[in-house]
Amino acid sequence: MSIKIALVNPPFLKNYSRQSRSPCVAKSGTIYFSYYLAYAGCSLEHNKHTVKFLDAIVTESTTEDIVDELKEFNPQLIIIDTSTPSIISDILFASSLRTAYPNSYIVAVGTFPSKNTQEFFDLVTKHAPGSFNACLLGEYEESSSELANNLYNDSLSTIDGLAYIGESGKLIVNGSLRKTSKEYLDELPFVSEFYLKHLGEEGIKRHFYASITWPYIQILTSRGCPFKCSFCNIPSIGSYRIRSIDSVISELHFISKKLPFVKEIFIEDDTFPINKKRTIELCKRIVEEKINIRWSCNARVDTDLEALEWMKKAGCRLTCVGFESPAENALNGVIKKTNVEQQEGYMKMASKIGIKVNGCFIIGLHGDTRESIKETVQYSKKLMPNTAQFYPHMVYPGTGSFEWAESNNLLEHKDWSKWNTPEGFHNTPLSLNGLSSQDLLELADDARREFYTNPKYLIKMLAQSLTSFSEFQRMLIAGRSFFPLLFSYFIKKNK
Repeated sequence: MSIKIALVNPPFLKNYSRQSRSPCVAKSGTIYFSYYLAYAGCSLEHNKHTVKFLDAIVTESTTEDIVDELKEFNPQLIIIDTSTPSIISDILFASSLRTAYPNSYIVAVGTFPSKNTQEFFDLVTKHAPGSFNACLLGEYEESSSELANNLYNDSLSTIDGLAYIGESGKLIVNGSLRKTSKEYLDELPFVSEFYLKHLGEEGIKRHFYASITWPYIQILTSRGCPFKCSFCNIPSIGSYRIRSIDSVISELHFISKKLPFVKEIFIEDDTFPINKKRTIELCKRIVEEKINIRWSCNARVDTDLEALEWMKKAGCRLTCVGFESPAENALNGVIKKTNVEQQEGYMKMASKIGIKVNGCFIIGLHGDTRESIKETVQYSKKLMPNTAQFYPHMVYPGTGSFEWAESNNLLEHKDWSKWNTPEGFHNTPLSLNGLSSQDLLELADDARREFYTNPKYLIKMLAQSLTSFSEFQRMLIAGRSFFPLLFSYFIKKNK
């Protein structure tokens, strides 16, 4: 039985990215694709259901706009994306849909309900009883289709990864966090095709990633990561499943032919080149089949040199890399399993090969002091990646970092709405070693200011902008959001 399903990324703050590993309004203007929601849409359409995909962040729609847009469609199932900082707003949004569509089955997805299921339903009971019927835990392509297929069969108890409140008023959880199987990943239609169908060229171009040339799209060629970094907020930490090389190559051909306006693909795999053999085989196929398309990906500093060389040959422009800190105790504290030698070696390899690097650093790791944070900033200037991100240590509920902070009484509060600032920027509830959460935010701002006003860095970026229009365009778009903030840091610092 085919049913009508609405997939909704609900309204919140302008340019808010729920899908980011650290959901926020990015200071660089970055707007993520709602790719997990889109992959669920691929699965539902594959199962012959009728899907309406509404991204209120991209279209800048209000709750009233979404309610009106769904009137004619009248969905039987509504799946709503959520995040930790927006969770109360997401629940109230679901309540509005419940009022408008009392017979719809409304489901939450996202890392917060997945990893804090009882807390999620407690918040529903407190703020908007009856707004959500259930939530889907972990990755939800398969479970969303199973739910749609069985919505009217009285067999919800058989759906693995579904959580709901039973007739007794107690939480019922079927199984645990769901992980989409390798076989099913290959069955799914291409997410790029879903973007084109539901967003169109205009909607795709509404997205932006500060270190990636624009327009871009995000796709996944694998799921999960075998590592277990304690700060990581992904749905499936400690697991790894891959799409076949044939499947990935077919999608790259599709993008090249059907989305010619896309200048770069961001392969959003948690750690794309983790499997050296697969990485080299895939890159060789890209070269052999003459797929002339630029792409970037997430990587670790322990990536193999041969893999990097083949990535460059196959069109890789940039890797997004988590350096986090040069301090060994800080890296060990978050189970990063990397070291300074690997970090510096990676930068040398990438520079020699010609792959740009977006470097990520965390302010407020285990053992961090004001002095060690200054050393991290100096280290970032030494490495000199193409772009750099400085995050306060984000301790999301359900992660090892949260458990560490909570057990050591380092949390100033547990108000989820304050996991971001009122503007939607990154925040942290963490305080440690005499540094308050506000201190950590200010130190992250200082790090950003010091890195991006470094004369050597400015000369490097000027040279790039003069030799590449796409790089100039990327900097210009990011600069609209970022440089006013950078200027504000100077004003605050000099008051």
